[in-house]
This record gives sequence, structure tokens and C-alpha cells, in this order.
Amino acid sequence: RCRESFSTHDQRCRMNEDTGAEYLTPWQLSECVDGGGVGVVESSRCTTCAEGDVVTSFNWPWQTHAVMAGSGLQKVDSQLVDGHLSYFLGAVGITGLTALLGIREKGYVTKGANQTMVISGAAGACGSIAGQIGRLDGCVRVVGICGSEDKCKALVEDLGFSAAINYRQEDVAARLKESCPAGIDVYFDNVGGAISDTVIAQMNNGGHVILCGQISQYNKDVPYPPPLSEETQENLRSKNITRERFMVLNYMSKVDAALFELSQWVKSAQIKVLETVVNGIENMGAAFCSMMKGGNIGKQIIKISA
Repeated sequence: RCRESFSTHDQRCRMNEDTGAEYLTPWQLSECVDGGGVGVVESSRCTTCAEGDVVTSFNWPWQTHAVMAGSGLQKVDSQLVDGHLSYFLGAVGITGLTALLGIREKGYVTKGANQTMVISGAAGACGSIAGQIGRLDGCVRVVGICGSEDKCKALVEDLGFSAAINYRQEDVAARLKESCPAGIDVYFDNVGGAISDTVIAQMNNGGHVILCGQISQYNKDVPYPPPLSEETQENLRSKNITRERFMVLNYMSKVDAALFELSQWVKSAQIKVLETVVNGIENMGAAFCSMMKGGNIGKQIIKISA
């Protein structure tokens, strides 16, 4: 089996009594922690799952073996990922769906429109997929913001981003002006806070913010989405920029077709998948904390068994 944290956003939110989302329940003291997982059925007493089936769940317990109700499991076809099961937790799972449907439903990318997209948290699981989809869907420039030189290098050299900005070492506003000479049309926002204020200040009239996550704000006692500064609110108003919360669960009718499209892109190497894999359940806590500090490139995966 292998499993991982459902996503940085959701797992961090589940550490709060109020998760900020009706579909998320908080983790309970003294109870087994759970998250997104994929594994193989070893034995079954239910009619929906048979021994050898590959199954996923959003509520997979962080343990080496688990007895689970069949109703909480979803059977998946390993051929969709060429046997690379961890992709069901990322690029061909909820993470890829968030990137694809977020861009399609809230980004309004149009081929031939010479659009520029900026992604924050660009070297994370969702951002790294979102940038590639932006390019495939027709953006002429895709610029990522992330937190290390290694991440910048991966975005440009491995994933085909036009440019990458290290917010820890560079002047984000100046680098955005340099990397986005025609302004910014679409912003895939994973972080919120000062970085997002800086991006929104350089957006074009009629631009679109895809509100995916606000990781910089999750330790603060504020509602979700967090309130914006007056200046940023005025930028949105005066430039007629859309900024709406996005949740995959509102688009379930489009999920199957989207997963198939993601699968085709991954299998044909049009989308490259980045993962940070840690072996052993005993390293679960360290991997989770590392992810929260930005130690991962791509999806953080914990592999429990071969």
C-alpha cells in the first residue's frame, strides 16, 4: 500500500476545530489520523470489492493495514496510470482534478488569446499540474512562484514553465513585471497573503483569479477565504477581475471525463508528474511537517509497502 496526505490545504485545515469547509471533518484527539490513500484489497467480505482490487479513499487511516467499509472505497483502474498507483493521489486524482477543473471552470483560458497565467505554490502537487494544463490549454506564458532554486529549476527545465520566481530570494513584483510583460490574465492562487496581493496588482482588466488555496493564512484565526486588503479589493473591483472560491465537489458530473483526460496527458508525457516519496509509516509525521514547510517538490507521498 501507499498513501499520503489528501492535500496540504485539506490536511492542515483538519487540524482546526473549524475546518472552514463543510465537506471536511476535523481530526479527533486520540483517534487514528486519516487522509487520501490508495492500496490493494487483501481480503473482502463485501460485494463491491474483491481481493486484488485497487481502491482509493479520502479517509484512509494512517496505518499499515486497515479494515474499511466497502462503501467508503472507490475502485480504480490501474491502467489509467500505467500501474503507478500513487498518481491516483495526485495527477490522476483529486489534485489533478482541482487543477484541471479549476482552470476550465474559473480560468477562462482561450487558445489564441495570448494569455499569461501565474501560479503560486507552483512546485506543489496542484500548482505543478496547473501550470502544465495552462500551457496545454493555450496560455502563451506560464510563470510559477515557489520557494527554492531547486523548485524554480524543476518548473522551467522539467515542466516547461516560461519562468519561475523564488519568492524567498527575489523581488516578486519586479520579477513578475519582467516575466509577464503583457500583464497577467489568469492567476491560479494556492497561497493567498502578500504574494497574491502582488500578483493581483499586476493583473489585466477582465482577469480571473482561480481561488484554490490560501496556505499562507491557515495558522491565522480568520475565515476562509481570508479577507483581502482594501487595496486588493479595489484592484479586483476597478479591473473587473473575477475571484471565486473553487471546489471540485461542485463539479462531480465532469470528474470521469476529466480523469480520463488527465490520464491521457500523463501517459503521453504531455504532463510530467513530480513526486517526493518517503518510505515507511514511521516517517509519516516527519514527511507531513516537511510538506508544511515546503520540503516537497510535487506531491508528497508516503509509501507503506511495495
